[in-house]
Amino acid sequence: MNYPAEKIFDHLRAIAVRAFELIHDLDARRKLIDRYFCVHPSTSEIHGKWYPVRTGHIPMEWVVANGADTNRRILYIHGGSWVSGSLAGYRAFLSRVSQAAGAAVLSVDYRLAPENLFPAGLEDCVQAYQWMRENGPDGKEPAGANYLMGDSAGGNLALSTLLKVRDSELPLPAAVIAISPATDFTCGSPSLVSRASVDPIINPEILPALIPIYLGTHTKLTDPYVSPLFGDYSGTSPLLLQVGDSEVLLDDSTRLATHAAGQGCEVTLEIWDGMPHVFQGFAPFLPEASEAIAKIGAFIRQH
Repeated sequence: MNYPAEKIFDHLRAIAVRAFELIHDLDARRKLIDRYFCVHPSTSEIHGKWYPVRTGHIPMEWVVANGADTNRRILYIHGGSWVSGSLAGYRAFLSRVSQAAGAAVLSVDYRLAPENLFPAGLEDCVQAYQWMRENGPDGKEPAGANYLMGDSAGGNLALSTLLKVRDSELPLPAAVIAISPATDFTCGSPSLVSRASVDPIINPEILPALIPIYLGTHTKLTDPYVSPLFGDYSGTSPLLLQVGDSEVLLDDSTRLATHAAGQGCEVTLEIWDGMPHVFQGFAPFLPEASEAIAKIGAFIRQH
């Protein structure tokens, strides 16, 4: 393992240990997860500008790299197991996405569990998507192209938002990018077992534990808005799935790719050898992260 990757694995193992120690202190755990990408000072450098906006009760934030086309807009849905994650924790990473894609990024601070159970977060993401279609960084102006993107729990919500948008007969995004998405609350992915010994950050037991915390009394785990693996992707937008080979959620992506492609959806699946969960946020310290972001940018520009 090269030095940057080794340092990142050590960093994530330390976060995992500390998160377990803070199991009963949600505020402290949320602050800890905001340090997820903070393995080196370079990962916190912001390229371009950022400023807050909101629609109704939903705080959001535009992140716009220098030279980005504000008529092309990406709604970004952060990860954090549906219970954590913040605008500030993703700001530097999203500035790199904006730079690579040549597009403005709208980061949404959707309502978190357990204070707000499903489908509150999903409703916020759909509302933010509708707002972004008509409003840009420079004010009220319809977008020329819209995209959905998210990681981990946010990847789950990006896919669920796609399905909800289609089912609501709203205009579809030009493409959807899901980074290490959690797609199956039934926990049917073989990698939950096969990758458990190499994943430095996610304990496979976390998914069953999150069911009552995120879903409350909603017990239909095959609901496509809960587990996008079970959705109908016929006639939906092109998908890019990026996932690391060293994470328990590997097969949440591989199975979704097979499922969606079988329904006629255009799917690009990238499996990154030796990479951990949401490794893209460690750019530029990790060369593979910069390469993955460049591929995301190219995918968005192609669509």
